Amino acid sequence: MGSHFGVVQPIFTDFYELTMSYAYWKAGKANDTATFEMFFRKNPFNGEFTIFAGLQDCIEYLSSFKFTQDDIEYLQKIMPSTVDPDFFDYLLSIDTKGLLLWSVKECSVVFPKVPIMRVEGPVVLCQLVESTLLNLVNYASLVTTNATRYRLACGPSKKLYEFGLRRAQGPDGALSASKYAYLGGYDGTSNVLAGKIYGIPVVGTHAHSFVSAFQSSYEGECISDFGKFRREATDLNNSYDDHLLDLNRQPMKLNEFLKRCWYWSASLSRVLKYHSDQIHPGELNAFANYAIAFPTKFLGLLDTYDVLKSGLPNFCAVALALHEFGYQAIGIRIDSGDIAYLSLKIRNTFQLISSHYNLPWFAQLQILASNDLTEDTLHSFNQQDHSIDAFCVGTNLVTCQKQPALGCVYKLVEINGTPTMKLSADFEKLTLPGKKVVYRLYSQQGEALLDLMRRSHEDSPNVNERILCRHPTQASKRVFVVPGRVEQLLKLYWNYGKVI
Repeated sequence: MGSHFGVVQPIFTDFYELTMSYAYWKAGKANDTATFEMFFRKNPFNGEFTIFAGLQDCIEYLSSFKFTQDDIEYLQKIMPSTVDPDFFDYLLSIDTKGLLLWSVKECSVVFPKVPIMRVEGPVVLCQLVESTLLNLVNYASLVTTNATRYRLACGPSKKLYEFGLRRAQGPDGALSASKYAYLGGYDGTSNVLAGKIYGIPVVGTHAHSFVSAFQSSYEGECISDFGKFRREATDLNNSYDDHLLDLNRQPMKLNEFLKRCWYWSASLSRVLKYHSDQIHPGELNAFANYAIAFPTKFLGLLDTYDVLKSGLPNFCAVALALHEFGYQAIGIRIDSGDIAYLSLKIRNTFQLISSHYNLPWFAQLQILASNDLTEDTLHSFNQQDHSIDAFCVGTNLVTCQKQPALGCVYKLVEINGTPTMKLSADFEKLTLPGKKVVYRLYSQQGEALLDLMRRSHEDSPNVNERILCRHPTQASKRVFVVPGRVEQLLKLYWNYGKVI
């Protein structure tokens, strides 16, 4: 199943690609040999690196590139009436078997002004694929880079989950975000379709609405028994396992399970020092019902009413009751408030319960955080104490709010073997002429030092030979390098219709 649902096709392009193609064809230049290079001018998010992504989608696009009769009929309607009808026959006849596509590897670290992709072939073909290749690379690389920055911010030991489906820019934006967040270091997604298409682990808990929906009459009976349960709880010693019911992995009936939840709520009231009137009974009922539905995956959202006064004790009561039936809860999620502070209070409570009832696993319950998290938020957490195990990131990841576009461009650098250059009053928009080969030079210790561009006809740099490297636009910036390893970055992936 394709990830773009048939949207990526030859007419998924800017109109001027077609008008230029007709003008090339009319001028007899359709088969002139062209070289275009793709690059970007600045790293996103005021950062120092970019992660390249989108290559697989580009190859799939080239593999399926073919105008249909339906496409041609539509183009005949929108093109000027002066267009020669033979041009439409020409479009029907072409495919991408005349192209070469060179690219850096998917997920490579790349830098500004260095070619990340090179397309060679008849100028019309090169022109027709421009907009689509840019579309497939720009957002993919931006989201992958953003995801990688989040991963670096939270560190390798924490879990990261992408929760951006409802905030993404349309269905395809949501799917692409899930795919490239995973590529950038995330551990899973809430997007079920993305899980199906890409094999990404799917995760999810429940919403506040689920908790709010439970206001059943059964709680009244339990509340009236709260005092009785509390008196019974005073007879407990510190060993929880001595009081396990003989119900391990037995079918869980709601009424029976709810009574055990209220029993443990009464017991916890002495340990955590709270009274029955501070907890929300509907919340406990909601947690109990969710635990019965998913006894091996119970993870509760605590902040529907009050995290510390209601959500936390209700969750703990249900988790203890669940354990009586032979299951262990997964943990909790918090979606509002001072998340770092709350995570510490919650962890302390877990540890207290673990110690009091002799349940080592309880201290290790997972704490997940959400609530419009940003990269800056994660850095802030690192500067203060917290006990969060996983972060659920949505809006700021998938929309890339710090920078909504990467800005890749696709420029003609050679036509029929002659270098071309775009001049501009804006110095940043000058292009470097000629087909280029890119090498990454590494130190003797294996550290990447710089990327070196050379014309395609020039010799490649050699290991252990001194090389003078100059900045492409600032003559005063130069350095001698003796590389311990040389890596050619642009590799051939599409060779006249064949995937390499």
